[in-house]
Amino acid sequence: MNLQNLITVVGAHAEGESGRVITGGVLPPPGKTIFEKMQSLERESDWLRQMLLFDPRGGAIHCMNLLLPPCDPRADIGLIIMESDYYVPMSGSNMICAATVALETGMLPMQGDETKIVFDTPGGLVSVLADTRGGKCRRITFENVPCFVFALGVPLEVPGLGTVAVDAAYGGMIYALVDAQKLGFSLDPSEARDLVSMGETIKRAAAEQIACVHPRNPEIHTINQTLFAGPLENIEGGLTSKNAVIVSPGRIDRSPCGTGTSARLAVLHAKGLLQTGEKLDHVSIINTHFAGRILGATSIAGTPGINVSISGRAWLTGISQYGIDPEDPLPHGHRLADTWFG
Repeated sequence: MNLQNLITVVGAHAEGESGRVITGGVLPPPGKTIFEKMQSLERESDWLRQMLLFDPRGGAIHCMNLLLPPCDPRADIGLIIMESDYYVPMSGSNMICAATVALETGMLPMQGDETKIVFDTPGGLVSVLADTRGGKCRRITFENVPCFVFALGVPLEVPGLGTVAVDAAYGGMIYALVDAQKLGFSLDPSEARDLVSMGETIKRAAAEQIACVHPRNPEIHTINQTLFAGPLENIEGGLTSKNAVIVSPGRIDRSPCGTGTSARLAVLHAKGLLQTGEKLDHVSIINTHFAGRILGATSIAGTPGINVSISGRAWLTGISQYGIDPEDPLPHGHRLADTWFG
């Protein structure tokens, strides 16, 4: 076997969403902050994302996470998140996978029944509390970066649909949130392809028509996800609802989506439908669950927002090593629209 750039990857999924984690073979990119390191990786070494996520080594359903030393002295470990089309400031399902992998492979020590970790992410510090009873990660709860609303009920002109009411919010990524029922969807798995097609069309229109710039970091901007929100139902201590998040270039998040849940919590709070201390049981299209909770109000460079926690579980799926055969004509992979849709 003759492989260059040999990289060790631990597979995991959080409530159905694949979040692979690089544990060896990659040196930290340059930069004074994790955000700068993410930009360096994207600008100078994007072959890594392409090699591991594109066909034939990866696929449209996967995400890839790079664990590295933190830049912020308050953090225990750093995390850069690579998705199909984007390097993103934060991702809830990937955070849950990364924390589980870091603890279950011994990269970070477990501390008894509960283990606390602070992650340094491009979006900011994220505190994790892991249920580690019996030496296994049984649940991950993290306090996300501050979340807030850009706009509520914006009339969006969408090709082929006409005018659609859209909420825009930040939960670690920037979302356009739309009412699934009003658009004719029940969020059944059989609707997956139609949801993807419409979701990408809505995202493109929203990115053009709704200006969204993070008040603290102007390099975080532009709507890049659509969330189809199902009907709300009352439960003890809060609400429950199904949702489907469309991940570019065209697939559905298999999990309830952590940053999407966070963005929806911000919208529900802004509309007066959910208060501090109340929870949202967010359900995915495959009926898996994340528990979101509003922890309290905050301000982000003068913009009102909320602090939230998200809770879910991940499971390890295997350990792989990937590399490049020097004679491989496709060293950085390829994409076809039959599965990538973009």
